[in-house]
Formats: sequence, structure tokens, C-alpha cells
Amino acid sequence: MRVGVGSYSYPWAVGIRNYPPLREPLSAFGVLEAANALDVRVVQIADNMPLHQMSDDALDRLRDRARQLDIELEVGTRGLDPARLLRYLEIALRLGARLVRTLLPMPMAGSKPDFVQLEACIREILPAFEASGVFIAVENYERYSYVDLLRLVQSVSSPHVGICLDTLNSLGAVETPREVVSALAPYTLNLHVKDFQIRRIESGLGYLVSGCAAGDGLLDIDWVVGELTQNRREVSLIVELWTPFAGSVQETIVLEREWAARSVAFLKKYEGAVPAAPIARH
Repeated sequence: MRVGVGSYSYPWAVGIRNYPPLREPLSAFGVLEAANALDVRVVQIADNMPLHQMSDDALDRLRDRARQLDIELEVGTRGLDPARLLRYLEIALRLGARLVRTLLPMPMAGSKPDFVQLEACIREILPAFEASGVFIAVENYERYSYVDLLRLVQSVSSPHVGICLDTLNSLGAVETPREVVSALAPYTLNLHVKDFQIRRIESGLGYLVSGCAAGDGLLDIDWVVGELTQNRREVSLIVELWTPFAGSVQETIVLEREWAARSVAFLKKYEGAVPAAPIARH
């Protein structure tokens, strides 16, 4: 297991829509420096910091700085558009990244996902990824059940297509972390460690779900890591945070940096955890 951070470790520093814009938002280079300060060697740059908008020169400088710091890069985007995914394959190869994380497209209101089309999109670009040795990791979120993701990954049946497992995203589909992790761990290529707390609101009529630093909440991280080591090859543990607004954007940025540091410190104990042999794919 390798602990890392990413652009969603610092979403407030990158910029949150509908909140005051930042004079100097965090850049991909800034995430590298933050990772180095925390002594982690994996960084995932996701869709809130779109790499396809960077020039080739900037991408080369990002790659060179990552190599100077001995940091491995992972990249992320959204959707299954073949042209977009092939562009991110090019970016991954330019950066020396071996993983491209993506999200399935959001279904139209009232419609059901067309899994024939989703599978066709993956199969169209899969030969290029397989030939390049780069993996596609599809992230779970509330618009698709874990059963949907299992169906898709098992149907494609390639070791180069797996899951980016987020420990909390599926809660919006009324799926608990335990059932989601249990189902998806055998196919997981990358883990987003997102811890949380649940408390009753003041009226007592309902609950509030909020993020917290890894190790401070209800997520059984020991169990999650145990499931991964039993079922899959080594994966990266990327810190992601749902940091609540702290009164001002700047105060929230300070808080998320504190939480990122605490999360990394907590997760360090899992580095070097030995995974079991890779599972047989069906």
C-alpha cells in the first residue's frame, strides 16, 4: 500500500464553485510540493484540476518536477468519451502515470444507464490502454449502484479496467461503505480514503453527514485495508476530504491542510502492507 494525496485532498485551495474565487488557486505543482512536505510519493491530479487544459510544456515540467521529488503521478477525468480518454492516455504516458481515473457519465434525468453503450466506449479505447500498460479506474458515486459497476467491470473483463473505490461516494445511493467495499475490493485499482461523521441535527429530526480527517470518523479503515490486501494487488491510498465550510474560504483552506496532514499521518501505518496474490478475473 502506498499513501498519497491529490487535487481532491485540497478542493477548497483549488476552488469551489459558488464560493469567492481565489487569487492564487492551488496548482498541480502546488499539490506536488504539498505531497513532498508530507513525505508521500503518490499524487493524483483529478478533474477539478483538468490536465488537458495544460500545455505540453507545462505537462513536461510537471513530470520533471515529480521525478525530482520521486513522486508517482496518477491522472483523472470524467466520462467515457473515447476521444477524451485517449487524450488522457496520452497525458498519462507523457507524465509517466499508470492509472487514469474516471467517472461514468451522469444519466439523463429519468433515464436508465445504457450499459451496452458504456461497455462499447470502454472496449473502443481498451486496446490502446492495454498496449500502453495504463489502467482505467472507474470511480463509484451515487448515480450508479455498486451492482452497476460490478456488471460493467465484469463484462469488460480486462485486468486493465477496474475500480477507483471511494469509501463514501455511494452513501448518496443508500449504500454503506461496508457493502460497497466488500463488493468492489476484488476489482479495486485505487482507493480514495474519505472518512466521515454522522450526527443528529439540533431538532433531532434527521442526520448530518460531514467529512473529517482520516482516522477521526466512522470509517473502519483497518477493515477496508484488510479487504484490499486480501483481494487485490497493491493499490494507492489517496486522501480525499469533504471539509465543511469554516466561515471563510481562507479558514477552510487552513483546515483542509490540517486534515490532509493528519490523514496522511494516520494512513502511514498501512504503507508496505503486503497484498495477497491477484485474484482470478472472470
